[in-house]
Amino acid sequence: MIHPNFVFLGVFISFVGGMGYLVDTLKGKAQPNRVSWFLWAFVPFIIFFAQIQQGVKSEIWVTFIAGFSPLLVFGASFFSKKSAWKITKFDMICGAFSLVGLFFWFLTRSGNIAILFSILADALASIPTLIKSYHEPETENATAYFFGGINAAIGLLIITQWNFENYAFSAYILFVCLTLAVLIQFKIGALIKKLLQ
Repeated sequence: MIHPNFVFLGVFISFVGGMGYLVDTLKGKAQPNRVSWFLWAFVPFIIFFAQIQQGVKSEIWVTFIAGFSPLLVFGASFFSKKSAWKITKFDMICGAFSLVGLFFWFLTRSGNIAILFSILADALASIPTLIKSYHEPETENATAYFFGGINAAIGLLIITQWNFENYAFSAYILFVCLTLAVLIQFKIGALIKKLLQ
């Protein structure tokens, strides 16, 4: 375990990565999938408030920045015509299932249930961007996801009490961010296509 104040270093690193993605979005270099980025902004705030309800301390800031940066990117995606990514029916289905997960949380009103369903909703929201990163990595920014993964790793390293509300979202964010970073940075989709030819 490291000192809990390291959480602010993680938040700063994640924010820098998010601002890099935001700048790339405004320039039209990155083309965020608005379904993913809207839900990546919305869902962490539900988890943030659920964690507060469950008495989570420093780890909440990992969750907060996980929602705040995507909110800025989502907003920026409307200011550059080059950054518009075509939303498909599949994207909308993932978004709808994501919202269904949030509805089930709303019915239960339990903090840990909120966290669980929100993670499931966030994972479903990630699918369109995972597919896009596999097929068209040049429309993404690996650094932003890598920095988000560093933030999540720091969030895990500061945990003093290993229970679901403290570790679940950070562990999920670490997994999804590093998966996206690897897909984009190493152009895994193109490598696999070459191997299959």
